[in-house]
Amino acid sequence: MANSTSANLKLTVQATGENSGTWGQFTNTNLLILEQAIGGYDAVGLNATTGATLTFSNGVLSNGKNQVIKLTGTITSNVDVVIPDSIEKTYLIQNATSGAFTVTFKTTSGTGATWTATNKGYKILYSDGTNIVDISTDLGDIDVGIVTSEGITATGNIVPGANDTYDLGASGNVWRNLYTGDLHLSNEAKTEGNIVDGTKGSWTLQEGKDDIFMVNNISKEKFKIKLDKIKGDL
Repeated sequence: MANSTSANLKLTVQATGENSGTWGQFTNTNLLILEQAIGGYDAVGLNATTGATLTFSNGVLSNGKNQVIKLTGTITSNVDVVIPDSIEKTYLIQNATSGAFTVTFKTTSGTGATWTATNKGYKILYSDGTNIVDISTDLGDIDVGIVTSEGITATGNIVPGANDTYDLGASGNVWRNLYTGDLHLSNEAKTEGNIVDGTKGSWTLQEGKDDIFMVNNISKEKFKIKLDKIKGDL
């Protein structure tokens, strides 16, 4: 029985008794391909007008088998980066191209995930064998810069997956302190108004040197909160 090839990573599957004296070479190549799929990195330069087609050759290292791929080059039109059909695999892709044009990562015959002309960030993608699925869209708009045992340093917006649906903290598990700039308050997305008079509103609390102000974002009226000074300093 002759050697065969695995469906996704195109590893060499050796038949019993095959490759006497050379099976180690096939095994080592398979291990290197697995390393590519788990943690491999490659920078792929795109053609300015046609993009690129990633390779998936049988039994050898190929750029399409890498886990992390950085797309580079100056593009002058909307381009595609194409992988073969029937490949099931996850990718972390960085669009580091220059030029205000879209980049679409897709299969040969299916649909893909697209970076807009102004988006040069990362995407976590999954090829289901037919189409490319953008997994990163389900993770929300969070761009985490540094994660350590001391906490998370975000370098982008952190937003909920749906409007007026999720809480920050809970009644029995509260945040200790909240440090923020202006505080924006709105219940306009709720089906019902507040529990006092049933109305809805949108307000912004802002800090002044000696006063605290409230701005009604609907009527555009401005108010000053009356403060009574207490004797003694902190």
